Amino acid sequence: MAGSRCARWGLASAPPSSLPYLTVTTRHASDMDALKADHSQGQRDRLIHPEVPEREQIEAGARAAGLNITFTRPVTDHAASDAAGDLLGEEDKPFWRDHKSAKVNAIRIKTLIEQADVVVVRFGDKYKQWNAAFDAGYCAALDTPYITLHDEDIVHPLKEVDAAAMAWATTPEQVVGILKHVLRD
Repeated sequence: MAGSRCARWGLASAPPSSLPYLTVTTRHASDMDALKADHSQGQRDRLIHPEVPEREQIEAGARAAGLNITFTRPVTDHAASDAAGDLLGEEDKPFWRDHKSAKVNAIRIKTLIEQADVVVVRFGDKYKQWNAAFDAGYCAALDTPYITLHDEDIVHPLKEVDAAAMAWATTPEQVVGILKHVLRD
């Protein structure tokens, strides 16, 4: 990967074909409701802050490192994600509402993963991890490299997911370090 680099996080428009680039997408299972809509520029530019979600720490770290990355992401508003299929009509049973919404959400998620050169999958403790594990499995099936980001206390339940990952990180700084290495000349 020599020359100028542009990395893309998700669905951002592709750079000209003559420009090598890295596509990066993410699936963070732990911060869906924690994202704050209005961070000041100063908050976003701090690399590590315990009140800033890890996704934003990775974005700030990439900016601070001078990496040319445009970030997009799956829908992180949990209520909006749950209601994604509601426009297709009301359902009497919760299963069918969830089924419709999962399919509508999958349009975005599958597209992000299929366009990605690297995927970051975050496992946390706030939500069930089925969706993140499913996305990691989809990456593995597509032979799309992915990085897992999680604490040591869940290494054992994620041993197969981590075994297929290209890297396991425990901090956003490690993820930024990996991206810096991948994008270096």
